[in-house]
Amino acid sequence: MSPTPSETVNDDLASARRVLGTEALALTALAESLGQTFVSAVQAMADAAGRIVISGMGKSGHVARKIAATLASTGTPAFFVHPAEASHGDLGMILPGDVVLALSNSGETPELGDIVAYTRRFEIPLIAMTSRLGSSLANAADWALILPPMAEACPNGLAPTTSTTMMLALGDALAVALLERRNFTAADFKLFHPGGQLGKRLLKVGDVMHGGEGLPVAAPEDKMSDVLLIMSGKSLGCVGVIEDGRLLGIITDGDLRRHMAPDLLAQTARQVMTVNPKTVPPSMLAAEALRILNTKSITTLFVVEDGRLLGVLHIHDLLRSGVA
Repeated sequence: MSPTPSETVNDDLASARRVLGTEALALTALAESLGQTFVSAVQAMADAAGRIVISGMGKSGHVARKIAATLASTGTPAFFVHPAEASHGDLGMILPGDVVLALSNSGETPELGDIVAYTRRFEIPLIAMTSRLGSSLANAADWALILPPMAEACPNGLAPTTSTTMMLALGDALAVALLERRNFTAADFKLFHPGGQLGKRLLKVGDVMHGGEGLPVAAPEDKMSDVLLIMSGKSLGCVGVIEDGRLLGIITDGDLRRHMAPDLLAQTARQVMTVNPKTVPPSMLAAEALRILNTKSITTLFVVEDGRLLGVLHIHDLLRSGVA
């Protein structure tokens, strides 16, 4: 008798929860197993004059590619070398000063043999990531990162599941440990991620502000008849009132409404301006500036550093850049 739709759903959820529970236990065991060997491996990678070369076959190879990508994007130069291709010329990509990280669950992957032999011949540091302490790979390596003995989540115990999850997580642990050693910042991260939503989230105010000739500015004693021409010409709905390069106040559409009178055009910018306006530094993340604009219900922010006016940021700039 075929299972009912309800029974199928329950079976699927039970299967998924069993897999995630098994892999969660494995990650806890992995975290508890780390010790001095992990620290030494991180030190070797941090000291590398060259790149981190990562290799693995099959599922380990897929994980190795991801680890290489994560390292490279977080400030540790790294790339993947396919072990089979290494035997046909790609060994030349591995140079003195590099460090090799080789992944093999069994530690007996034959395709890794030439890479391992190459590292031993030319004294290239070798880090192993494997589940077997006494394996050929672990024995040959300078440092062996041993995965704890945990069952695969596959009910047959065959498909790489738990083991590849631990490898992937251990690669992340290496990358983040190196990132923190280097004090790798969000600004550094942005250099490697200029495109996509991540790049937009890491844009700074200085990246999108108006500066130079685009700044709507006036002197304190300028007549409002002239200030209005500046405001209209720059099309930002505001004017910064400056003296000796320092921002004294701002004039917005709201200030014009509050000072509406027959003699408005004869008044000076100083008489109409709002003093002590909200300002932001050019190093602030654009997303944070957007939060301020929304919280204050305003459309522009002047950008100031060390008391000097550098630019002006309009909410439309954030919309165009994709931050909003």
